[in-house]
Amino acid sequence: MTMSEEGTKPKGDTDTARAVRGLENGNPSVRLQAALAVGTAPDPRFVDRLVERCAIEPEFYVREMLTWALTRQPAGVTVPRLVDELRTEGAQARSQALHTLSKIADRQAWPAITRALLADADDEVARSAWRAAVVLVPEGEEAELAGVLATQLGRGGRETQLSLSRALIALGEVIVPVLRAAATDADPRVRRHAIATERLLRDPEAGLEFAIEEAKRVVVLGAGGQEES
Repeated sequence: MTMSEEGTKPKGDTDTARAVRGLENGNPSVRLQAALAVGTAPDPRFVDRLVERCAIEPEFYVREMLTWALTRQPAGVTVPRLVDELRTEGAQARSQALHTLSKIADRQAWPAITRALLADADDEVARSAWRAAVVLVPEGEEAELAGVLATQLGRGGRETQLSLSRALIALGEVIVPVLRAAATDADPRVRRHAIATERLLRDPEAGLEFAIEEAKRVVVLGAGGQEES
């Protein structure tokens, strides 16, 4: 009796392969279910397909499921593939790879979190790099990382600034010296962000808006009462 190639495969293999094909479906609900299925039955053969889909998937909730599916694969396969993705030109590819590395939390990826990524021109990539860095940083290197992150103080809008503040605060008290140094920076935006971040470190319930407004008053008083832009 002649059997088709698919018929000779174990049912689990057939189901997973079918799910991987579903990642290309035009319906985001189908893609979501496909990512769930691939993560439920981990198979390192499909890591490349998952990573490739992360780079182009337009729906946030589907990307989150793709990330979950990747965390279910063997780190020895997934981490090197994600590190390779950090060198690509696509901002979403880099951002999603960083996000996934932060979820896997394998410190073998730490050398790939470069200063260039931490200062990436794309805010989403930089924010993902900050989050990954504070998860992956080796013990004893937190102060050095704080110094690098502090170079981004004053950058972007409220969401970007809040992301950086949260990343710095996750490093703990080692950030205090760099924040106080930044509080004397020539740029009032840097000063305000540094002061607000230390305020949030001391009082996490304060909220960024309140901390920024308070920091503005501190900066104005420090400038002799002259309003600064």
